[in-house]
Amino acid sequence: MAKRKFKLTDQEQKQLLQGYTLCKDAATRTRYQAVRLYGEGYNEEEIERITGCNRTSLMEWCRAYRADPTQGLVDKRAGGNSAKLHKMQVEELYQKLHQYTPRELFGPGAGTADGQFWTVLDLAHAIRKWYGIEYRSHSSYTCLFGRLEFSFQKTEKVFKPRNQLKVADFEEQLEKN
Repeated sequence: MAKRKFKLTDQEQKQLLQGYTLCKDAATRTRYQAVRLYGEGYNEEEIERITGCNRTSLMEWCRAYRADPTQGLVDKRAGGNSAKLHKMQVEELYQKLHQYTPRELFGPGAGTADGQFWTVLDLAHAIRKWYGIEYRSHSSYTCLFGRLEFSFQKTEKVFKPRNQLKVADFEEQLEKN
């Protein structure tokens, strides 16, 4: 078995423990704790059990800590989807979506056959048309639907190429036999 090269000094252990204690972000606290435990000589399986992290993440965190002990373990993600619509625009959108159906706005180009219900594609089309904004993620539109007090409905699965006339003839033949 290879000898572990990653060891922490007493000072580094104290700094990581202090960072862990003062940090309010749970994910960052986990990184502080995992790196400290690894540097103190705990084996990887114990660290995985204690912190819930996997070996790959642990090794990445140790490299990040070595590269920059002060900021290497801090979460650098911006977080959340940038709100492209302002609060007033969201309120206006709420009114419009509850006032109009997709069929009224887009005609036969609506997402559903009867154009009565809003789909993610219809919402994307409406936002692009009214505000000139386009989200990168399908889930952003889904989340926006939730904020606009729309519920998610699964469509009924129907085998489209099925000929109703042939089905009726078949059922009639079954009844005769």
